[in-house]
Amino acid sequence: MTRPAPRLTTLAYVRRGDETLMLRRGPLHDPRKGMWNGLGGKFEAGESPEDCLRREVAEEAGIEVLAADLKGVITFPDFDGDTDVYVFVFVVTSFRGQPRSSKEGDLFWVKTDRLQELQLWEGDRHFLPWLSAAGYFSARFSYVDGRYVGHEVVHYP
Repeated sequence: MTRPAPRLTTLAYVRRGDETLMLRRGPLHDPRKGMWNGLGGKFEAGESPEDCLRREVAEEAGIEVLAADLKGVITFPDFDGDTDVYVFVFVVTSFRGQPRSSKEGDLFWVKTDRLQELQLWEGDRHFLPWLSAAGYFSARFSYVDGRYVGHEVVHYP
């Protein structure tokens, strides 16, 4: 049996001062309903990570990304027991427009230092603090049957 090609995605955390724009998943993502996350999704054909970032943030929040920092890449081996997923993680530092909720879920500005209080995937609790640190990271997060089992990370200056 041939494994599907790896899936490429982006994940963006839009920042405004000491707040981060977070998406609370809605009914479209029923198994994940109520979970909190940044914005993002799968690459379309021919897109760069930056193209995907801009398109996904526009689709999910109705805002235009003006500037963003690539903070790291996360590998999720055998995601959903199907294929590997590679996630380019960005912090959006400048944008234009007023965020609005979408079919993906509802948007809320949350104090960045309170993100850990939200209903997050276990792995997110580990990498969210890295978004405020200098440098770049490369990490592999492992889940078995949807349960977090560990991660490895390399931080670059």
